[in-house]
Amino acid sequence: MGYLCSAFMNMDNQNSRPLIAHLSMFGACAGWGLMAPVGKDAMTHGIDGITMVTFRVVGACLLFWIASRFAPKEEVPMKDKLMFIGAALLGLVFNQCCYTIGLSITSPINASIVTTSMPIFAMLLSALILKEPITGKEALGVMMGCSGALILILTSAAHTDSRVGDIRGDLLCLFAQFSFALYLSLFNPLIRRYNVFTINKYMFSWATLILLPFTFSHVCEIVAQPIPMKTWWEVGYVVCIGTFVCYILTMIGQRTLRPTVVSVYNYVQPIVSVGASLLMGVGILKPTHALAVILVFSGVWLVIKSKSKRDLEAHHKK
Repeated sequence: MGYLCSAFMNMDNQNSRPLIAHLSMFGACAGWGLMAPVGKDAMTHGIDGITMVTFRVVGACLLFWIASRFAPKEEVPMKDKLMFIGAALLGLVFNQCCYTIGLSITSPINASIVTTSMPIFAMLLSALILKEPITGKEALGVMMGCSGALILILTSAAHTDSRVGDIRGDLLCLFAQFSFALYLSLFNPLIRRYNVFTINKYMFSWATLILLPFTFSHVCEIVAQPIPMKTWWEVGYVVCIGTFVCYILTMIGQRTLRPTVVSVYNYVQPIVSVGASLLMGVGILKPTHALAVILVFSGVWLVIKSKSKRDLEAHHKK
């Protein structure tokens, strides 16, 4: 653990930094893609959505506190500690609760497709909060992405088989992406001030304090029931890999790569999730899913390819 923390903190001095960042983002998104079918399987064999999100938040909190003991200590003023409450609400509590509970209701294929909408939300919120311009290419991308999401939701509304999807779960997963995009827009300066272990230690601590009073008694009831060992292994993957490791990897990537490049790696999640879901039998691929994927991916690609405020200002100076 100490070696990994030291390697992360010394990464800025290494020439292989861009390669590490790309590999980190690929690993994080692949891990999240596999988490969808694995978590879905666990939530159909003894664990429900509320229990799973509690395990994610509390388990990752403990792991980050342990990891932070091996990382360089950072002084965090009280003002920033309190700001981490808002970051924890948007980036963890609302995001993870909505996604995990949504995943327990809908199919892992739908949940993973919906995750690709996050760059579109980020673009809209950047325009409102950071005053980034919305170009014609971005507007077209938003319309295509929204069309794909709408097809997905209408398909889910017409089926009762959770392997195809459920409109309630799709909407919860969609709100989870909005919550995380809002977190990125509002708290980006705060996140850049501290290392990954300090950030997550405080965020997961606040999330635990907010969430646990509401879920503790429910979780105790679920854990008291007989749960298969396979389910516990799947919970372990969601907590240790899908949360702790993936949060570290994505922040390594975000420190080096541009946000647009980071967004491209969202494509990895549904590819991994669809393949694993079909193999595990927890998802069904319909023709409408394929159309939704094409529309959402195309919309996100157009948003990513559009020029930022900095790009436009640089162009006008020439």
